Amino acid sequence: MAKLWTFQDPGEGIHEAEVLKLLVARGDQVKEGQEVLTVETDKASFDLSCPYTGVVEEITVKEGDRIQVGDPLMRIDAAGDAAEVAPPGPAKPAKEAKQEKPTTKTKRETEAEKTVAQPEAEPTEARPEERVQKDEPAPVSSKGAVRERPAQQGPVLASPATRRVARDLKVDLRLVPPSGEGGRVLTDDVRAFAEAGPAEPRAPVAKPGTAVGKQDGKPADTRPSAPVERPVLPDFAQWGEIERMPLRSIRRQTAKRMALSWSQIPHVTHNDVADITELEAFRQRHVKAIEAKGGKLTLTVLVMKAVVAALHEFPRFNASLDPEKEELILKRYYHLGIALDSERGLLVPVIHDVDRKSLTDLAVELFQLAERVRKGDVKREDVSGGTFTITNPGPMGGTTFTPIINYPEVAILGLGRARLQPVVRGTLEQPEIVPRLLLPISFGFDHRINDGADAARFINKVIHTLTNLEAYTLAI
Repeated sequence: MAKLWTFQDPGEGIHEAEVLKLLVARGDQVKEGQEVLTVETDKASFDLSCPYTGVVEEITVKEGDRIQVGDPLMRIDAAGDAAEVAPPGPAKPAKEAKQEKPTTKTKRETEAEKTVAQPEAEPTEARPEERVQKDEPAPVSSKGAVRERPAQQGPVLASPATRRVARDLKVDLRLVPPSGEGGRVLTDDVRAFAEAGPAEPRAPVAKPGTAVGKQDGKPADTRPSAPVERPVLPDFAQWGEIERMPLRSIRRQTAKRMALSWSQIPHVTHNDVADITELEAFRQRHVKAIEAKGGKLTLTVLVMKAVVAALHEFPRFNASLDPEKEELILKRYYHLGIALDSERGLLVPVIHDVDRKSLTDLAVELFQLAERVRKGDVKREDVSGGTFTITNPGPMGGTTFTPIINYPEVAILGLGRARLQPVVRGTLEQPEIVPRLLLPISFGFDHRINDGADAARFINKVIHTLTNLEAYTLAI
């Protein structure tokens, strides 16, 4: 008897993934618990284990496909089973799943026709926005009521609890008008939408080649607070040769998260310079001893200790904001994300409990984690739970820059390239020019949570710790 295997929720609010590799082919014999598929989310890549024993009758996905929770993956012919046990989740027949994309529009139109199939009212003059967009299908709510609000483009800001309610009520979050701060969709918004409540009419949006302005004497909505529609891209091929490259895997997820962070967090960047001349001498004295233990004592490792010292003193930078409840969530643990470059793109693995580990422990753990990132062997737990992020593009060059906060964190520390520079010391009467190793620091923070004075004090604490070699000697 054939059994359908669907993609199940991997947890942590993840609802979609990309198929990286198929480990079996049609006709292969598989066993329950055997790894048959490699997928990748915005967190990490991992293998999926088949829940059945039998022969692969059909594979409904291919490498490069994007899948969501409930999408069919394979059909397994489990011969000899008395009864088929349906896997949990909104399982759909593979044939229907393949046809889902091209028939979505038809289904919506059918539901709309059923709802609108009532005695016709007297004909009225079409509104301007209806004339501009008369060819576009109207969104449909979960109960079939025609909605005028267009589907939201890009990621929808909503809590995991809200997403669960939306799944239970079969509501598309992209169609729900948000009422929360910063465009967040609340649970009450989903329930109201499910009841097919009236939606506000959308502002007219012109199709390519159609002007939107005064229509029937009514000017278009040009208020500064009016919703901004994403403009239609021009046909770039009219000016020359082009090539389209799909955003895959890590790059696609990075694009989503950066857009989310930049749109939701009012970023401010505080820049300063740290004199690390003595700290570099300290590093050079201990680098070989730590290498002998399997680690690598880098500047990033030393900065991690300085950051934790500052977070202890200024806990509002080790936090997250809950805009729905209007509460600040202070975290009493210190898990630092370290931005690392890889062939697949930027990854941010997390070192947990930095405050409880010695410099040697951190040097060994970060070195081993970086090696796994380069090999693509990163687990979900390796990139989860971060409270603060450090990014260090300094070895590749650059001075100050504007790092983007890793949402839902509220701060990020960026390091530029340390350079030997002339520094003037002494007094106006007796100045002295000496060479010093200076490290540029760029500190991005969420201005909703902290002010510029708070950021300055935080960085002063970091710089003070970097110059306090006695503390580092005790931490080695």
